[in-house]
Amino acid sequence: MMPVNKHATKEACELLQYLYDTAGNKIITGQHTQTVPMEERTHIYELTGAYPKLQGFELLSYSPNINYEDASEECLTEVEENKHTVETAIEWAKTTNGIVSICFHWFSPIGGRDKSFYSRHTDFDPSQVLIDDTPEREAFFHDLDIIAEELRRFQQEQIPVLWRPFHEADGDWFWWGSKGDAVGRELYKLMFDYYVHEKQLNHLLWVWNSPAKEGYPGDDYVDVISRDVYVSPHTITDYKEEYEELIANTGCHKVAALAEVGVIPDISMLEKSRIPWAYYMTWSKEFCLTEEHNYDTCLRDMYQSNYSIKM
Repeated sequence: MMPVNKHATKEACELLQYLYDTAGNKIITGQHTQTVPMEERTHIYELTGAYPKLQGFELLSYSPNINYEDASEECLTEVEENKHTVETAIEWAKTTNGIVSICFHWFSPIGGRDKSFYSRHTDFDPSQVLIDDTPEREAFFHDLDIIAEELRRFQQEQIPVLWRPFHEADGDWFWWGSKGDAVGRELYKLMFDYYVHEKQLNHLLWVWNSPAKEGYPGDDYVDVISRDVYVSPHTITDYKEEYEELIANTGCHKVAALAEVGVIPDISMLEKSRIPWAYYMTWSKEFCLTEEHNYDTCLRDMYQSNYSIKM
């Protein structure tokens, strides 16, 4: 299976094929981190004797329009902890040969206060990005230019990236989803065309992150279909229903992933059902570092199973 970018790097092609080969046969373990020390990885290793194969990173601190003067301490801490994550991710990938996944809590390109990736903290109207010669469109592409150069650093190191922009586009809590599925879909396509055809970012695999049928950009724009799922703490599930909904509403021939979960899938259920998730990625901090959402025994079961891929 070839990436949708016809000029994809050899490394990106190999990673996508690896995901297809894995799905339904095993599952790749993944963990998100928001901080340079990546304390979640240390915790997992100390508990299980293994590391996740996939590591999720975050570009929020690279947002060009952070309103430092009108931000809460929580926001400022989150930004500070996330600084230098690109260097961290590159070094991690080079030394471990692990899989890099990147998302972007994008502070709104214009206006906003505090954590302005949230709709409630900005009046930025994403529908205006779709209209020529608007301030919103100009600001949108200004930010794209800056983030493109951060992503290019991975290409220069021959590191493929699972790029998951506009995540959870089916919700209205982020500004890119605040005007509905159709707008989120078109923002994604704008970025895709710009990054692929103008910026030649050929190391990216494009991960669509929504189960909404109306929002799907189409098979020509998506390498991996995915969704984020947060169920009740300690739920035992292989996410079968969520998989079936995702497949029904998006590209049924695309490889699928649990791009973000609060509760890790049950590895014994997965081994029996073979629901073809290529990978899962647990969210950071309390979702990994405490037993609030996942018992330590479940984490051990996942990382000690022959059905899971880890390091």
